[in-house]
Amino acid sequence: MKMSLNIIRYFVPKTKCHFSWKNPIIQGTIQYTTASGSSDVFNNMTDWETLSKKKKISKAMKAYLERAREHDDFMKKQQFEYNIGKRHLANMMGENPETFTQKDVDRAIEYLFPSGIYDPAARPLMKPPEEVFPARKAAEFDEAGRPHHFLFYTGKPNFFKLLYDAVENIQQANNFEDRVIRKKATPDPNGKLDLGGSVWLTKEQLEMALVESITDLEYDNFKVVMERLVSLPYSYRHKEFIEKHRKPLASQKFALEIPKPSYDDEGKAYITTYECLRKKARGDVTIKSPGTGKITINGKDLSYFEDTQSREQVLFPLIFTGMQDKVDVICNIEGGGPSGQSGAIRWGIAWSLRSFVEKDMLEKMQVAGLLTRDHRRRERKKPGQPGARKKPTWKKR
Repeated sequence: MKMSLNIIRYFVPKTKCHFSWKNPIIQGTIQYTTASGSSDVFNNMTDWETLSKKKKISKAMKAYLERAREHDDFMKKQQFEYNIGKRHLANMMGENPETFTQKDVDRAIEYLFPSGIYDPAARPLMKPPEEVFPARKAAEFDEAGRPHHFLFYTGKPNFFKLLYDAVENIQQANNFEDRVIRKKATPDPNGKLDLGGSVWLTKEQLEMALVESITDLEYDNFKVVMERLVSLPYSYRHKEFIEKHRKPLASQKFALEIPKPSYDDEGKAYITTYECLRKKARGDVTIKSPGTGKITINGKDLSYFEDTQSREQVLFPLIFTGMQDKVDVICNIEGGGPSGQSGAIRWGIAWSLRSFVEKDMLEKMQVAGLLTRDHRRRERKKPGQPGARKKPTWKKR
């Protein structure tokens, strides 16, 4: 009993403590009086320990934990509302709410809210909350100030945990290879890891996944470590970990949606791409194969564009794919200027060439940006300014 009293006086200095135990083994009553005269009564030692922990929490830590709880409550509420909205949308479309996927949600919104606005940002949106709202780190330490993560003091625990996991996978792959060598076995030829249709996450995407900012050197280190893991003969055993940090090329999606060409009276295959858009230009592009490389734009040849840059824009998809002398191009374009019209024709030619090139070339076109539509528009002039970004000269005196 005297030992317990001394311990309590050690943790709470300058206080008057006395005991009146109800049960000498389990329960008791502790009353302490502070220098200010306030007093509290606790039924057992557990309540006393809870108080001692709470007394150590700083205001900054309380605010941090409160913000973390508020964010978690907000995300739970948004997820609940999203699930309700998805069920209502499934009922409107006559689908089963339990099997209604995000792809079905996008298709239903496109059907219910048709829009003639070309800018994707102006269309209705219904996505999971984790895709709409930026991710936020959860509480990294408890109320006593002890960090949850063993790499907390590195400053970037998520990033260094990723490198730590990658090194562990490398060691496991090496150990497995050693065991196979000792057994004088050979690697499974069917277990080779195929990453041809994907690339590593970009620096921005990796930062979003980690919810941490990293430098260019740290990103290079990430790619070096992952490439080393991929180069091992038994890296396919860690396929799930590797694919989690890669993104598939959009060309795989295009490969499933490539239209089959039609045939004209002469027996030539042709593909027509409508709604070729760039700035205020609108048009359509038709590719015929086989051809001689003839290009027709509004009834004229390539001299329709007077400047060299616009002509290069039109020719670039054909030169990149090596089809400049194998197909004929017929374009009808209106609106906008030379830059907008040449950009629309370039995208239409590249989009139509998908039906006449191999899958490997399709992936190269995607990496080169030929299959990505340019949604940039002229930024409007702001009131009180000479232009969109230009501002009046500021003079201090």
